[in-house]
Amino acid sequence: MELIASALPRDGMLDPLPGLRLARASHPTPPVSAIFQPALCFVAQGGKQALLGREIFHYNPGNYLLYTIDLPLTAQVIEATPERPYLGFRLHLDPALVTAVLLEYESETLRREERMRAVDVSPIEADLLDTAVRLIRLTTNPVALQLLGPLITREIIFRLLESGQGGRLGFLRSAGRETRRISLAIERLRTNFNQPLRIEDLARELGMSVSGFHHHFKSVTLLSPLQFQKQLRLQEARRLMLSEGLDAASAGFRVGYEDPAYFSRDYKKLFGAPPQRDIARLRLNS
Repeated sequence: MELIASALPRDGMLDPLPGLRLARASHPTPPVSAIFQPALCFVAQGGKQALLGREIFHYNPGNYLLYTIDLPLTAQVIEATPERPYLGFRLHLDPALVTAVLLEYESETLRREERMRAVDVSPIEADLLDTAVRLIRLTTNPVALQLLGPLITREIIFRLLESGQGGRLGFLRSAGRETRRISLAIERLRTNFNQPLRIEDLARELGMSVSGFHHHFKSVTLLSPLQFQKQLRLQEARRLMLSEGLDAASAGFRVGYEDPAYFSRDYKKLFGAPPQRDIARLRLNS
């Protein structure tokens, strides 16, 4: 906790190493929706939550959030005060590094846990916590961080495997046939999110039945393919309005909505306010 506080004496974020982000906040933050790449997230003080569909993942100093596929998450600091600010960090999980460790780590655990979903909150075990603290301690020495940071990151992956996260980390390798298919489906949805989604065609391309594809997709992402696509569309529309100044109708049309009223209704469901009001609030907070 003291290590992050000293690295970040004021609210904000710091990236001392590629893929490692420290964060501090003295107050609860507005929800931030984005497509988050696979990561391990720790909280040293305070509390945070991530929303995926209708499921909320709370995590605090006693546990951590791990997700191993690109997901449309809404993240928010929920416990923070000036006296006890939120302190935490996120470590990006590089698929190549995870795959290299997995290839060296042969265990029945990986086979037994092959059907785990790709995101969850888990209790922090002592060995994993010790490794994470050693990585953060290196932030006080930039040379040591550059030299030893990648080695400790590798050890963190090993500690995750030892704590039973092999099945979840396996999504980064996409070793199993079903996992490869779902990974391909997610990539297809991300690339063509503004195009009409025909579940039958996508399932056929992947060599799966419609019911089987729907079941496996939801077991991994906690969302149906249509829900996943909808969140991709709405988050991109929000970015277009905030960054490029598009109005709601234009942004909705750009991401694949033909009916502005339908777009506004879906937008309000996800972000809690109609497009115009939500964007005005975000600009005010920034």
